[in-house]
Amino acid sequence: MSEETYRLLQRVPVFETLGEEDLRRVSEVVVTRHFPKGQVLFREGDASNTCYVVRTGHARAIREHPDGRTITLTHFGPGDTFGELAMFDDEVRSATVETIDELDVLAIPGRDMRRLMAEHADIASKLVISLGRRMRVANERLMRQSFQTVQSRVAIVLTDLVAQARLEGAGEGPVELRINQADIAQLAGCSRESASRFLTTLARAGVTRQRRGRVTILDTDALAGYIY
Repeated sequence: MSEETYRLLQRVPVFETLGEEDLRRVSEVVVTRHFPKGQVLFREGDASNTCYVVRTGHARAIREHPDGRTITLTHFGPGDTFGELAMFDDEVRSATVETIDELDVLAIPGRDMRRLMAEHADIASKLVISLGRRMRVANERLMRQSFQTVQSRVAIVLTDLVAQARLEGAGEGPVELRINQADIAQLAGCSRESASRFLTTLARAGVTRQRRGRVTILDTDALAGYIY
């Protein structure tokens, strides 16, 4: 495997605890893959058998609704990883991942990683430590969010969705989001009623415009004023 691959793996947080020898063992099982724009890498509910590290390009994780709507959960760019749990078991995927533009990745087959961990126990223990650190960071973020008001959490969700939409090609000015109140509430971790009341406040203030299954953000600066 190329030195470029090794250097990229060095910068990946999930592998930060691995020493040079173990990291080179991991690099030996890596396969490079290319995906065109708009391709689905895997869907929610698929078998989880590969971890991916982004070399170039961008992808997004989405949740799909039966009526055809989608919610973007997060984006991935160079150096980001997704599907890490595939290195440990074959649980099903929790979201769909598709490319935003042309995507080059390092694919790490789960079966090969499990073989490495069986042969080299240090790799397994170090990866568990690394994943534990990431979980603590995530828990701290959730703890901070628990002290935020509903208004602040909803405003953060809408602001993130606008940023994601612009990353995917939405221009400056008003941004229409294909999302309903229930989905906003789920992302913000609040009741639908609480989210609805705040969205009504935003609409009355001229910050947003709503119609069925859609929210248009008219003033992102004013929206940011609700985050504290």
